[in-house]
Amino acid sequence: MSLFNLQGKVAVVTGSSRGIGRSIAHQLAKAGAKVVVSSRKLEACEVVVQEIMAAGGEAMAIAASISNKEQLQHLMAKTRETWGPVDILVCNAASNPYYGPATGMSDEVFDKVMRNNVLSNAWLCNLAYPDMKAQKDGAIVIVSSIGGLHGSPVIGAYNLSKAADMQLARNLAVEWGPDNIRINCIAPGLIKTDFAKALHEDPVLIAKYNNETPLRRMGEPDDIGGIAVFLASPAGRYVTGQTVVADGGMMIR
Repeated sequence: MSLFNLQGKVAVVTGSSRGIGRSIAHQLAKAGAKVVVSSRKLEACEVVVQEIMAAGGEAMAIAASISNKEQLQHLMAKTRETWGPVDILVCNAASNPYYGPATGMSDEVFDKVMRNNVLSNAWLCNLAYPDMKAQKDGAIVIVSSIGGLHGSPVIGAYNLSKAADMQLARNLAVEWGPDNIRINCIAPGLIKTDFAKALHEDPVLIAKYNNETPLRRMGEPDDIGGIAVFLASPAGRYVTGQTVVADGGMMIR
């Protein structure tokens, strides 16, 4: 287990009060990391903190909205003040406020998608960079989506933002590689979370998905949590600028 040992590492996980982020927070804590659980609502974060501590891990809650740069600055500053430099950053929080064709989409909706799903990740990465540069060590994981690998007539802006996240990881991996900072993406397929509730509660769609996916099932949050541990740990120390697709084989069918 030494390759997956995160003992003493400080990890910040956005959007970690539920779904994929919650699993990532739990799995990082199980590997030994001190985990900052963050989302907009403090109460929801504190529930996850209590779960982690009950399992023997160490965690604290700091509320922050990814759309607010000052709140993200406070998130990172408070983490540093309490536990020291940030070693691991997981940019998981995202939004998809629009379902429909990109043709005719308002500027306001497009701006919101790109701000929450791309710009906020750039902010967070740059906020973590000084700590990681000083230590000549760091791991950043951006949770993207297989939507960034294909087109869509109904979630085109979301997919565009997720493709941009993949390129953000590649660019920063090139820039920050000399400082031994690794930046990677995870691209989940359909995962059983509240975020994808409208999809996984549709019996017709799920039957079709399960029939077409090579592994014959939709994903669970823990199918993603372990990948984040790999990318954040010594096991992934020679992996950077990559997008790990975890979709049950949907993209290769």
